[in-house]
Amino acid sequence: MDWPKGVDGLSYGGDYNPEQWPEDVWDDDVLLMREAGVNLVTLGVFSWSRLEPREGEYDFDWLDRIMDKLHAGGIRVDLATPTASPPPWFGIAYPDALNTRPDGVVQVHGSRDTYDVCAPDYQEASRRIAAKLAERYAEHPALAMWHIHNEYGSASYSAHAERAFRVWLEAKYETIDALNEAWWGSFWSQRYGEWDQVLAPRATQYLHNPAHELDFKRFTSDAMLSHYKEQREILREANPEIPVTTNFVFGQWVPVDHWKWAGEVDVVAFDSYPSAPDERAEQQSALHADLSRSWAGGGDWILMEQAAATVHSKDGSIAKAPGRMARHSMIHISRGSKGAMFFQWRAGRGGSEQWHSALVPHAGKNTRMFREVTEFGNTLPGLARTVESPVEARVAILWSPDSWWATAGGHLPAPVDYFENVAQIHRVLRDRGVVADFVAPEGDLSKYSTVIAPTTYVLSRAAAENLRWFTAGGGRLVASYLTGAVDEHCQVWLDGYLGGLTDLFGIRVTEHLPQPSGELRALWNFGAAERFCELVELRGAQCVTQYATGEVIENQPAVTVNPFGEGEAWYVSCKLVDEAWDRLFEALELTGPGWAGVDVVDRGQWRFIINHTEKEAQVGHVIVPAGSWAVDRKP
Repeated sequence: MDWPKGVDGLSYGGDYNPEQWPEDVWDDDVLLMREAGVNLVTLGVFSWSRLEPREGEYDFDWLDRIMDKLHAGGIRVDLATPTASPPPWFGIAYPDALNTRPDGVVQVHGSRDTYDVCAPDYQEASRRIAAKLAERYAEHPALAMWHIHNEYGSASYSAHAERAFRVWLEAKYETIDALNEAWWGSFWSQRYGEWDQVLAPRATQYLHNPAHELDFKRFTSDAMLSHYKEQREILREANPEIPVTTNFVFGQWVPVDHWKWAGEVDVVAFDSYPSAPDERAEQQSALHADLSRSWAGGGDWILMEQAAATVHSKDGSIAKAPGRMARHSMIHISRGSKGAMFFQWRAGRGGSEQWHSALVPHAGKNTRMFREVTEFGNTLPGLARTVESPVEARVAILWSPDSWWATAGGHLPAPVDYFENVAQIHRVLRDRGVVADFVAPEGDLSKYSTVIAPTTYVLSRAAAENLRWFTAGGGRLVASYLTGAVDEHCQVWLDGYLGGLTDLFGIRVTEHLPQPSGELRALWNFGAAERFCELVELRGAQCVTQYATGEVIENQPAVTVNPFGEGEAWYVSCKLVDEAWDRLFEALELTGPGWAGVDVVDRGQWRFIINHTEKEAQVGHVIVPAGSWAVDRKP
């Protein structure tokens, strides 16, 4: 399917909220969009209260007018269903359709995401507004794409969710005895006699059952996906030629299995908001891009949102230096995005995000930011031919939503930051110039020479066999601590953990040995480990390096390698610092054409070079000034 329909080359633009402005601004907006090279805008994401000011009463006249103006200006529309932010009347009319927190508190209207995706009244209202939009705009000449909802991820712990959860569980386990066995229900007297006894994992006295929590997150992902699919079918029926998507977002608060969702959207769309003010923002952007491309099966995807002028760090917004917006955009384009979109077009005068940066700042067009926006937007048409070939990657990193969710609980031997472990592997590879894909533990590994499994805590039997097959066929597998500690039901793999793959790795992990926070454990000629170590017993594997310090672990194997079939399996029994991972990747000869601060991405005959440093960079015959980027033919 061609997407966005009617957009030639790369997409450029962002969320546009004309309903927040008087109509005399609209004509200026269209002129400025043309000046800046904008060819696609997202309309209507948060416009439900304007579209349906009272239940069953609709006002589409304003949307008709702006759609027509955009079409006349040659600008395509990604039209959203506004279901991420129900209007005030909805919460008053249907109070039990508001979302419920884990502590049982029902949240009220006043922000966005005040809905319970499992509430029948919310589901009906969502279908109704989607049908009205489909009926009116499915054949509009400006329509390029449908955009359902916004950043799915808000879980609810309501009675509605509990009823739907029980239905989901019964479909999965069929009998209550099977559920009790999977959840290890004899512990703490948690065996259920009837399905109606199962609740959502709300706030409780101490620790939750980890299998219960994991299944609830899986269920929540599926419940939100069902809400998306209901709207998608309404929109597709109205015009099957228009692609449909929703914008993925990333964070621990988002219980979404993006591998599963990617198969249900016509376009993988992602919102990238790095959270670090320094060079880690570039690292995070590259990570987001590689994940998105991988969810899209290695094909094109689209950067649906980013901030033009700021980085949203935990300490507040940090201004982007001149050129950084373009470099961030090029990180995504070079790694597969079919354009660069932003939130938002024009900075708002009021509301909770009035200080969110925009393509048109509060000060208007005569600003540094708008000049940068215009300069970059007018370079994009010339890049269209350079992004026709896929991104080249021979290394893959496992991305396991189950492992992310399961390690977030408080029941582990020591705190584990799964996402940071994944990000660390990606970061060190990127600093070595290696572009990596991501793959699901049960996914297709056949095109990769090396697969890295960072703390893949949850390892199903199918995933374990997939890793066995990959290695036996000549692949190189690198796994780090806690990989294969539990199965898909959060039950421990006995006799050495490792997902039952002790023969593959040639070792048994006999004990987890958390270390004091802040204390490093030196490795012989290999850097150091921190916080988490394991005691390993060799069963045919070779010891690559040992712990040089630490009670119990001193002189014990830290990193091992085992030949298996035509390949080999490496095991890292500890949380390595960056330097140690770099040494390991050097030993494995994982090196690419880029280096720390300089992204180099090859796509067919073209090479993208993005220099984030303060010094001139030369890659082959190409010289790229500090803080700039270039696209040239690959040597």
